[in-house]
Amino acid sequence: MKHEICKIADIPQTGSLVAPFFGREVHVWRSGDRIRAAANACLHFGGPLDCKDGAFVCQWHGAKFDMASGERLEGPAPKGSRLMFLSTRVEDGALNYVWGE
Repeated sequence: MKHEICKIADIPQTGSLVAPFFGREVHVWRSGDRIRAAANACLHFGGPLDCKDGAFVCQWHGAKFDMASGERLEGPAPKGSRLMFLSTRVEDGALNYVWGE
């Protein structure tokens, strides 16, 4: 299965792009030479995330996650929790979600 998330040209150099994903949202961002995508959901209580100063911060309770590793930095999310990254591949100028390939 393959599903286009967004065009590479639409991803900002800093910060993130929020894109629709099967009725939910994902953040898409550049992390060095990589392009990453993660669910727009805090692991504490499922709140939406804001991209602020190089981290994702839960709008509801302030849990903070590192953009590079996805690790929880602070806040009420469980220690050791990480962002929910999507399996992706860049092809033909687009970021695609891939499953089972």
